[in-house]
Amino acid sequence: MKIFDPAILNLPFYDATHRALAADLEAWVEAHAWLPHEYERLDAAERGRLYTRLLGQDGWLRHAVDPAPGRERPDVRALCLIREAFAYLDDLVDFAFSIQGLAAAPIAWYGSAAQRAAWLPGLRDGTVIGSLALSEPEAGSNLAAVAVAAERTADGYAVDGLKTWVSNGDIADHHAVLLRTGEGPGGLGLSFLSVPAATAGVTPNGIALLAPRAFASLAFEQAALPADALIGTAGMGFRYAMEILNIYRASVGAAALGFARRALAASLEWARERPVAGGKLLQQQFTIDKIANMAAFADSTALLVARTAWEFDTGVAEVAAHASITKLVATDGLARVADDAVQLFGAAGLVAGSPAESLFRQARALRIYEGTSEIQKIVIAGSVSRRRA
Repeated sequence: MKIFDPAILNLPFYDATHRALAADLEAWVEAHAWLPHEYERLDAAERGRLYTRLLGQDGWLRHAVDPAPGRERPDVRALCLIREAFAYLDDLVDFAFSIQGLAAAPIAWYGSAAQRAAWLPGLRDGTVIGSLALSEPEAGSNLAAVAVAAERTADGYAVDGLKTWVSNGDIADHHAVLLRTGEGPGGLGLSFLSVPAATAGVTPNGIALLAPRAFASLAFEQAALPADALIGTAGMGFRYAMEILNIYRASVGAAALGFARRALAASLEWARERPVAGGKLLQQQFTIDKIANMAAFADSTALLVARTAWEFDTGVAEVAAHASITKLVATDGLARVADDAVQLFGAAGLVAGSPAESLFRQARALRIYEGTSEIQKIVIAGSVSRRRA
């Protein structure tokens, strides 16, 4: 199965290890093409657990949990290749991989030796499922507005309040939670705390989504946490969250690319077989136009993702703005690709569970999570303004 464009992989952005990884990914996806169909009757939570265990068992989660050799962070080019391949296969396979990486990042990047020893082995092999709890009802894209407080007690912290829109929140064994600890105003007063899901006073409540997946709010009612629950340095939580989100924004672009490649493949297969006016749908000019636009989007997005991932891995200074550009262009463009796929399928594209309908629903969330398109524009405009000042 060919997912990746060899011409892109052979650019200087990638090296031999990435090309070998891409070959392994194509083989794995081909061998697991049955996954979305075999388990489609399971609910999103059950599939999330199953896929996380499978990805850990087959060694993929180590790319999200462990640093690259000689570096302090994961290989972002590897993250992007993996997300592109998994999004091509199935929305929930990509979701399981990416959320496990996001959930592991606070402990893997900033945690103590004891925290790493306690949680990373299970997060790496998929026997422990993690979540990253950032948002609140009044603090979504603006994380500096996080208000749920971890009040200091004689032996640790007491937490009351509601975190929401937490991916894996209802199936996680461990939550990395961004809370207000009061070292300063706004983003200066936030910290990450390690919260085992079994902690008394922590209650998940599932949230149903447009594209089903494990998703929940977390209610804290006098939840007591020990002093060593603090991850990293007190007051550094906002900075930690921004670093994590910046890296994963590039990988959201890669996931959008995988979705787009899936849309293109499904549209081509349909158009080659669909009879229209004595010929095939693929021969119609409006079809040619849409297929060409899909292909052009995939090619240009692959270049954006490659550049941004390479910049993260090599330490380029302006990479945060480039990550925002990548996420914005990739996810907004995917919306057009997904809509065009439904249009090509016609009435068949409106049938629940059809390839085009499923992809249309799955693609929508990418413009919202890890910073909305509007937030990305603020980051991009600010970067341009500073450079031109």
